[in-house]
Amino acid sequence: MPALAIVNLVIFAALLSFIYQLSKKELGLSKLVLVGLVVGTLFGTYLQIVFGREHVVSQETIEWTNIVANSFVNLLRMIIIPLILVTMIAAVLKVSEIKSLGKIGGSVVAILVFTTMIAALVGALMAAVAGLDASEFNLGETEVARAEVLESRQDSMADLSIPQLLTSMVSTNIFRDLSQSRSISIIAVVIFGLLFGIAALLVGQEDKTHGDRIRGFIDTTQAVVMKLVKIVMNLTPYGVLALMTRVMSTSDFGALITLLSFMIASYIAIAIMFAIHALMISLLGANLKSYFQKVWPVLTFAFVTRSSAATIPLTIRAQIEELKVPAPIANIAASFGATIGQNGCAGIYPAMLAVMVAPSVGVEVDFGFIVYLTLVVAIGSFGIAGVGGGATNAALVVLPLMGLPVTVAALLITIEPLIDMARTALNVNGAITTGMVTSRLLGSEGESTDANLVNQPVQEN
Repeated sequence: MPALAIVNLVIFAALLSFIYQLSKKELGLSKLVLVGLVVGTLFGTYLQIVFGREHVVSQETIEWTNIVANSFVNLLRMIIIPLILVTMIAAVLKVSEIKSLGKIGGSVVAILVFTTMIAALVGALMAAVAGLDASEFNLGETEVARAEVLESRQDSMADLSIPQLLTSMVSTNIFRDLSQSRSISIIAVVIFGLLFGIAALLVGQEDKTHGDRIRGFIDTTQAVVMKLVKIVMNLTPYGVLALMTRVMSTSDFGALITLLSFMIASYIAIAIMFAIHALMISLLGANLKSYFQKVWPVLTFAFVTRSSAATIPLTIRAQIEELKVPAPIANIAASFGATIGQNGCAGIYPAMLAVMVAPSVGVEVDFGFIVYLTLVVAIGSFGIAGVGGGATNAALVVLPLMGLPVTVAALLITIEPLIDMARTALNVNGAITTGMVTSRLLGSEGESTDANLVNQPVQEN
């Protein structure tokens, strides 16, 4: 290993120690996450400027700092399925009437799809206003290779129709889905957890002794799982530091000049959707400053990991413990929000691409085009995996349905990670917003206890 790489690792260890010392002063998790974000950005920028993304020193440094970054992400991915399964069963057991589950699920899905349609409109209008045109971008060797891969993936995705996709959400082998072997395994586990919880609820109604035992076991298991989530959550500042180091040191900032207009338009569209979420939350009577302080660590983690699925444990915890959203609603909103109606990846992105590429193939972008695009985006948003690359999958669904080529997605390969971070944060914020809106709409139906959540004071972790 080069001597300079060893020096960099010593600096990295010192930065981790710095955050640890701050944590002993009870600075608060949200502030620690901000420190990790800033410090990681500065350290990654230092590696980029001094050594460059291809230099052996940078590569060796990142290979070792990735131990912290990847281990943290793996910890969260490890507890996703146990958390969803246990908390979903527990959530069902807390619902006084089974019919309330249908209302919760229906409301969550409706709000997610509705906000995704709004996101599609925002993305399409932003692309039109910015005058984005795919024909102005050139395909290099990397982009050409990427385009070939996307075309092959398009053929495989075209084999699965929308009805078949919806049918596949019901698991044929729950053990296979517990191992996350499919891109829609999370929804399959959610459905299984709901059915298992309903069965447990019915057994408890038939036999009080069985009901008490079931509730006692599930409550204890859920308490252990949530404690595990809290332990992992406390590691977030260190994980964010390592993840931002990787992002800043490995990004191709030279590509930003060529595709700067698309990146700026994307971030403006994302900011508009965040503002729409904020408007929805404020209409509930919530304090926006309080809200964003509570969800800041969650959005930051989503930003740096580019994975809505990996953020599920944090999303559930923030809703239940910070925002006081009833457990059934929080679990369903977080789980469905990672695979249905992703505002950023399945809403804004494919809509922008469609408007960009349409003129290059002689398709006029008029009112009818926008309406049809919005409907296609809404349908195509079902089952999009909440992981890095999910936006590309959404484009592979939407563009062919619009009769448009998918090669435009290859043009953005170099800046895709930088935009995808903000899109993922928007996806997660959309899921949390959905949970809050659903809680207010359904009131006490979401839980047997008081479901009023929005005017809660900020309690720093």
